Amino acid sequence: MDSLIIEATEDSPKISFDTATNRFVISGESRPENAGKFYSPILNWINTFETILIERKQNPDTDPGVTFIFKLDYFNSTSAKYIMDVFLIVKRLVAQGSKIGIEWHYDKRDDDMLDAGNEFASTVDLKFDLIEY
Repeated sequence: MDSLIIEATEDSPKISFDTATNRFVISGESRPENAGKFYSPILNWINTFETILIERKQNPDTDPGVTFIFKLDYFNSTSAKYIMDVFLIVKRLVAQGSKIGIEWHYDKRDDDMLDAGNEFASTVDLKFDLIEY
């Protein structure tokens, strides 16, 4: 399956879902005018990637797993809904036995972004690695 790369704009984050490294990164600011239009192909891509994860589970010793990495400087409330949708898909995949890690990066001066990471983790009941920079 091809990687998903979407370059950042002034109001949308960079998406770098690299199937070669198994690192799926969302970084930058997320405040697109139409969040549904922006996030829909991302959610569809993750749902399609599920078939790869199912195949990997056949050989758990060789399954490298994947890591979702969130390095957001800012996101608006509409984006929060779609970010939550990403986490809900991840939760479903983890419940099915996929090896998935989540990293939530935040600026050490940004308590709001740390709180957001904690809130997302608590809401979806998944372990997040909270990484200060």
